Amino acid sequence: MTPEEFRRYGHALIDWLADYQAGIAARPVQAVTGPGEVKAMLPGAPPEGPEDFSGVLADLDRVVMPGLSLWQHPRFFGYFPANAEPAGVLGDLVSTGLGVLGLSWQSSPAITEIEEVMTDWVRQMVGLSGAWSGVIQDTASTSALIALLSARERASGYAQTRGGMQGGGAKLMVYVSGQSHSSVDKAALLAGFGREFVRLVPCDGAYAMRADALAAMVAEDVAAGRVPCAVVASCGTTATTALDPVGAIAEIAARHGMWLHVDAAMAGGAMIAPECRWMWAGVEGADSLVINAHKWLGAPFDCSLYYVRDTQHLIRVMSTNPSYLQSAVDGQVQNLRDRGIALGRRFRALKLWFMIREQGVSGLRARVRRDMANAAALAAEVAGTAGWRVLAPVVLQTVCVRHEPAGLEGEALDAHTRGWAEAVNRSGVAYLTPAVIDGRWMVRVSIGALGTEAADIAMTWAAMRQAAETGGGHG
Repeated sequence: MTPEEFRRYGHALIDWLADYQAGIAARPVQAVTGPGEVKAMLPGAPPEGPEDFSGVLADLDRVVMPGLSLWQHPRFFGYFPANAEPAGVLGDLVSTGLGVLGLSWQSSPAITEIEEVMTDWVRQMVGLSGAWSGVIQDTASTSALIALLSARERASGYAQTRGGMQGGGAKLMVYVSGQSHSSVDKAALLAGFGREFVRLVPCDGAYAMRADALAAMVAEDVAAGRVPCAVVASCGTTATTALDPVGAIAEIAARHGMWLHVDAAMAGGAMIAPECRWMWAGVEGADSLVINAHKWLGAPFDCSLYYVRDTQHLIRVMSTNPSYLQSAVDGQVQNLRDRGIALGRRFRALKLWFMIREQGVSGLRARVRRDMANAAALAAEVAGTAGWRVLAPVVLQTVCVRHEPAGLEGEALDAHTRGWAEAVNRSGVAYLTPAVIDGRWMVRVSIGALGTEAADIAMTWAAMRQAAETGGGHG
């Protein structure tokens, strides 16, 4: 493709994306294709010769769009917000178009230094002290793995330089709650702890980790000769956005020398509003934390901000220094490869830089406040409607609901719940995700798309009532 062809098709593609954004509310939210339909539209073998690129663009409408559930739709309430502010999209386009890699500071100095400044901007935006240093990872899953690897090495005296987890050292324990994201459990296994050394801490009625139960478990393990190594606290759990008591957990971690990682992947974005910072009170006592800027804040995926208080420890655990990456300025600069698993990195900081400058902190803050107000309003509507119940405190932007017709319980109620949620999704009006709490199915309404306004909430609530109260939940 020549530069002129790139210019022409690039303009056409930006126009296509702008039209997509302008008309997204009129599209069905859920993908309309069935299993295998997309694959059936693709040739079984690659083209031997080049194709006209206009055909590639045409296939976006023919092949791709019917097979997408639209995460940017104003009535997408599934999973979690995963926004793509247009300014951030342009930053990502520049990153991809430049095609540069950050293997070291010298390989592209701007990648490192703009990332350092952007992570510090966000640190200031959410009210963290200057003791924290940030780096961009791909996801909170990777960040959890890095945190638990760091915890393992601190507790074992850097066993990775000796026999590692096969060296017959102490039995290291990790503590999480049953409401923690599944990636935390996966990270503990990948870090070599072993499932029997990962303990699930009970939660209270608001689905938050019980600090007293954690203290009791730690004391029990110490008495049995096991070593408390790490605890992961959630600030905004996946199912209900529950808030673990970070301050109380930090005190227990400090008493026993445990690493405390705070998973604020979703709720961390709320901290740009000062009135929300009570939600992670005590966070300055943690060792690491993660905020996914690609969720509520609006940076296009992937852009996970991982912060630590002890940068030198992170570097000691993660560093690699092959001869072909060494330079004369290494003693004066940061090499971000030493702060994560991957050797190379994309120019992810560009999308943060573009987005924050175009929106301003005030614009991002206003959107967070709007979404929380819409969630509170929906919760009030649900709570005030006969036969409906709000199942968890609404502290952020997620409302957990269940329709409970008289005489329907147990598995029949579960089938009804999943049935009406699927009916809403099939209708194309909105997209919701069911989940299980207390052993029973409920439905999450996770508010936070860029275009979601009160009218979208009202339309979705009407669709929920129609599906559940007129039989949609029974078939």
